[in-house]
Amino acid sequence: MNKTSLLDSRYLRMARIWAENSYCTRRQVGALIVKDKMIISDGYNGTPSGFPNVCEGEDGLTLPCVLHAEANAITKIARSGNNSDGATLYVTDAPCIECAKLIIQAGIRRVVYARSYRLTDGIDLLRRAGIEVEQLEVEEENRP
Repeated sequence: MNKTSLLDSRYLRMARIWAENSYCTRRQVGALIVKDKMIISDGYNGTPSGFPNVCEGEDGLTLPCVLHAEANAITKIARSGNNSDGATLYVTDAPCIECAKLIIQAGIRRVVYARSYRLTDGIDLLRRAGIEVEQLEVEEENRP
């Protein structure tokens, strides 16, 4: 494994750990934005600030107000003094079409994700925009 793949694997494992902060029960997603080997933002899927931490309705489906991990990480950048031009986004799950639009607009140049999603329109749009996209399997950690 080359050095880039090793770093990619580490950041993806960190994104998976960050996903554990999510209150969502259907799927916990985590994201990190890395620039010059520094984590400049992070996010996980959940409700907007000030809303109850309930992500699914009584039917078990995700509520429309839930923000995706990528959107949370990108909006944190907007509120900070950092910028994501040329950064890499590490995310546990393939971005959807709406997050792909945000990724493009945020100037992120590379996306590394672990799990595929049944819809590929987000990944397809990123590739059309010239963003490097890579799926990387992340090994499960052996925890006691």
